[in-house]
Amino acid sequence: MTDARLRHGRASLALSFFVQGVTFALLVTRIPAIQDRYGISDGLLPVFLAAVPILAGAGSVLTEKLVARVRPRVVLRWAQPLVLLALLGVGAGDQVWQAAVALGVFGLAVGALDASMNMIGVSLQRAYGRSIMLGFHAAYSLGGIAGASMAWAGAHWDLPLLVSYLPAVVVLLPAALVGSRWYAEGTDEKPGADTGPERGAGAAVSFRLLLPLCLVMCFAYIGDSTVSNWSAKYLQDVLGSSEQLATVPYNVYMVTTLLGRAVGDLGVRRFGAVAVVRGGTVLAAAGFAVVAVAGGAWTGMLGFTLLGLGLCVIVPQTFAAAGRMFPGASDTAIARLNIFNYVGFLVGSPLVGALGDAWSYRGAMLVPMVLVLATLLYAKSFGTEPARYGGGHERPRTADVG
Repeated sequence: MTDARLRHGRASLALSFFVQGVTFALLVTRIPAIQDRYGISDGLLPVFLAAVPILAGAGSVLTEKLVARVRPRVVLRWAQPLVLLALLGVGAGDQVWQAAVALGVFGLAVGALDASMNMIGVSLQRAYGRSIMLGFHAAYSLGGIAGASMAWAGAHWDLPLLVSYLPAVVVLLPAALVGSRWYAEGTDEKPGADTGPERGAGAAVSFRLLLPLCLVMCFAYIGDSTVSNWSAKYLQDVLGSSEQLATVPYNVYMVTTLLGRAVGDLGVRRFGAVAVVRGGTVLAAAGFAVVAVAGGAWTGMLGFTLLGLGLCVIVPQTFAAAGRMFPGASDTAIARLNIFNYVGFLVGSPLVGALGDAWSYRGAMLVPMVLVLATLLYAKSFGTEPARYGGGHERPRTADVG
């Protein structure tokens, strides 16, 4: 593959991550408006919210089967427009069944989208011969900030959901379709084709070997969902902040996530993935500890800032580690690993809420802290290298592609 094609593939995939960040933020930050539009009761709302990650997990499983027949870039080319159209469907309907259908399509397509994006990212990283995965996830964080800002504007001016969503879809859908022309992967073999010693070394994915990374992925998303679902309530109800100030921690968390991912690849190249993941884990655990003992709102925001800087490196490096662990079957490994993204998302919010009600919200913050710290037990899994990198075999060429 030429250096120019790699550069174009990298840029188009970064655009795809950005578009997904915008889209997902537009959905999750307008949940109260969606509930009001469709008259969804408080009792029924958790069912709708749980259905999306469950169906996304099913979409990830389906993607594992699809990429045995077509390349991941083909899946991504169709999944991203479907996610955007499903978002538009959420804003356009006026009956509960229409919301259910639109959210169902959104969930299935998001699972396929997340899995295929990360498959391609790992493949491109292998072609580059150096860490670039964090840069893709930085684009996602930037999109999340942009999407949350659009959602704030829609809520501030009391815009209907359709009016709030339509400009984003009108701009991003054509951009995604055009960008998909340059999707590229590190290898261009047909699905199922023999890729030589690499495929023979890793064609079967051992769940026992993958399990540590699955647990890390789950724990990271428990931490992430704790911030996204509970930071505002914690600041206002526990630390006594104003309602306006309580909206700040998640924005700070997103900004620090972007900053950490923007420079994270440099850290991986300089110190290695194991050291970066260990450092991020300790920083994230320290953030939870600061939040748990904070005496005021500003100290609490410091804790959420540390959380963003720490957690942001773990998920991208978990996908990258799965690709290194199973170099001949990285697509399968990533599809299976991606399921635990949604498991963590499902578990995190109700876990903290139940502990907060039964015990205390300060104490509840210590649980994700301990789970995130468990990543240290599995840190060596992030240093796994393909067999062909050792034993006297030549390391892959580092592409001169910027």
